[in-house]
Order: sequence, then C-alpha cells, then structure tokens
Amino acid sequence: MDLIVLVVGIAMKRGKSKVDAPKKADGRLSVKKGPERTGKKPRKTKADKDPNKPKRPPSAFFVFMEEFRKSFKEKNPTNKSVSVVGKAAGDKWKSMSEAEKAPYVAKAAKFKTEYTKKLASYNKNQSGGGSHDADDEDESDKSSSEVNDDDEEGSGEEEEDDE
Repeated sequence: MDLIVLVVGIAMKRGKSKVDAPKKADGRLSVKKGPERTGKKPRKTKADKDPNKPKRPPSAFFVFMEEFRKSFKEKNPTNKSVSVVGKAAGDKWKSMSEAEKAPYVAKAAKFKTEYTKKLASYNKNQSGGGSHDADDEDESDKSSSEVNDDDEEGSGEEEEDDE
C-alpha cells in the first residue's frame, strides 16, 4: 500500500497526470458527412442486374445436391434444417470416387455449354442492339454470325497447318 502511495506521489511531483490533461478530439474517429466529404472519391453504387441475362450454370456438386435432397427428404421426412442436409451432402460428395461423380460432372458440363451459347447470344444482342450505318454494311457482305463461324473454323485449320 505504501508503495502505491509513493509511486502516485512521484508522478504528481513531475507534472500533470493523464487525468488532468485536456482531452483532444481524435480526428480519425470523427465522421464527416455531406459537403465536408468532398475531398474523397464518391462511393460506387451497384449496377442494376439485367433480368434477361442468363443465370450461371450449376456446378457438379449442385447437380448432385438436387438429387441428394430428394433422397435425403424421403429418408428423413421430419428434418427441416437446411444445414443438416448440406453437411450430409458435402460428406457424401467428399467420400464419392471420381467414377461416381462422373455423371454429375457430365451434366454440369452440358449445362455450361448451354449457358455459354445463351450468354453469347445475349451479349450479341446487347452489343448489336444499336443502329448500323450503311458504311459498315458495305464493307462486309457476311453477317456477323458467318464471320464468327469463319474465324472459329479458320483458327483450327491454321493450327493444323502450322504443325
């Protein structure tokens, strides 16, 4: 006890304690709103989602999940927890061999090819939606799909010729 009094007494002789010192506002903690915030970059807002854009295809695991949910629900009709179904499906997926996963991987690949076709047509409609000038049509007699088909075929032939 005497030691504490001695230490406090020495601190008092040297100068003001931290308690007596005036408190300064911490500039880092203050929040600036409105016109005071002009020095910073404006916040970015999310772009609106296009409802016509095709949805991404499910992965092989999610193709498996569709089938697994049905069988799990038949075996456990009283279970209402989504997390239990997800954990059971994840455990089963990890324990499956590559041969057992193959049909789900094949379905996922099929969905992906369909998605890429839909996305390509969606992107073509998005970029080609404007009006065309007469000068552009005079330069090429082929439609854009014919040009793309020739490019794909031509690139394959060039690779074969180079080898």
